[in-house]
Amino acid sequence: MLPDAVLPVPASLMTLLAVFSPLFTAPSFRTFTALACGFLAQPGKRTVCGMLTGAGLSRRWPHDRAHSFFSRARWNPDDLGLCAARLVIALLVPDRGPVEVLIDDTLFRRRGKRVWAASWFHDGSVAGPVKTGYGNNWVVLAVRVRLPMISRPAAVPVMAKLVINGTMSASRLWLARRMVTRLAAGLPGREVHVTADSAYAGQELKELPGGVTWTTRLRSNAALYDLPPERTGKRGRPRARGDRLPSLAKIAATAAFSQVTVTRYGKTETIAGHAFTCLWYCVTGTETVTVVLIRDKSKTGYDLALVTTQQRPGIVAVIERYAARWAIEVAIEDAKQLFGTGQARNRTARAVERTIPFMLACQAIAITWYSTAGHSPADTAARRANAPWYTSKTEPSTADMTAKLRRVIIAAKFKPLRPEQPKPEEIHAIRLAWEDAEDLAA
Repeated sequence: MLPDAVLPVPASLMTLLAVFSPLFTAPSFRTFTALACGFLAQPGKRTVCGMLTGAGLSRRWPHDRAHSFFSRARWNPDDLGLCAARLVIALLVPDRGPVEVLIDDTLFRRRGKRVWAASWFHDGSVAGPVKTGYGNNWVVLAVRVRLPMISRPAAVPVMAKLVINGTMSASRLWLARRMVTRLAAGLPGREVHVTADSAYAGQELKELPGGVTWTTRLRSNAALYDLPPERTGKRGRPRARGDRLPSLAKIAATAAFSQVTVTRYGKTETIAGHAFTCLWYCVTGTETVTVVLIRDKSKTGYDLALVTTQQRPGIVAVIERYAARWAIEVAIEDAKQLFGTGQARNRTARAVERTIPFMLACQAIAITWYSTAGHSPADTAARRANAPWYTSKTEPSTADMTAKLRRVIIAAKFKPLRPEQPKPEEIHAIRLAWEDAEDLAA
């Protein structure tokens, strides 16, 4: 409970929120808790004032207290994201298992010339031939998990970095590598497997920390080299790379593909695959990479080429890992459509750089809460009863998770703060009794 706000918080949710308390001062943590509950309980717009209204504090707190939390309070969004990542990994990822990380970027549309770091960026969700939009572009890092109540892989967004044109932060790969390095440093002894699309491949991969592997789509014109030959014993510097390999199309034309069975996009099917080890010298330097060519629909050549820095990976593991990258697309869509991420209209630099990480952390808290404390097998049946047209629904959706958490937060507001606290009608009855007693005494 917040002593200065009279805001009851469900115990199961407060257990998760308490993990973030070392990141804030005591007053800021109370504001964080209130805004997080307001963000998760608000069915309307998730603006800053909308969070305050969702928490039921719009008449008790001045609205500048909520705004100053993002623009002036003393806390770091990078620390918030790392704390959210460690919470998700501790509760939803098996102990000592590798941590699967997904990387992608997205555009949160904004208006106005004074919005910090807003510019024109690529936006694949735009209808029409011109795929551009104006707003803030964010690189998002998500942890891929297997939730016990759903069969598909799920992505939980935990960290985000703002793309700022004209600075080092203009490079999405540079931002992604920094987040991964920060995450790996916070998880000593754990392997981290990163998966991203073809835009996240460049010389930044030469600076990956130990224990981190990177899997991405390989460009068709990638310059690949054979492994360096053995030293001849002659004077001079030994060769760092072998001869240039032919194009991927020529390699696929002469390669011996093998049949493998993979599970991807909810289906199990048999496809043809071929893997070979080489150097991608301009990207990973002297570190060897494994290239996997996939022949799915074509009878000759290849349909998709993947590359990974993991040593001696299985073909099936690489294909399924890249196919599971689609989970981050779903998570970003849920963030925008269900959680209302990006609806806040902050404009100053610190406020803009903090609001999206805060909202993504709330999304991670919501999914973690439902997975650890909120799920009930009856949730799906209740949803089918309320919406009988969902005849084939067998698993809860993200909308079901958020709806249940919203009901729990709202219900907590109407419970007594302490079990022994008298109800208003009881207080009124005692007051009337005292008045009667005073009249009799007179």
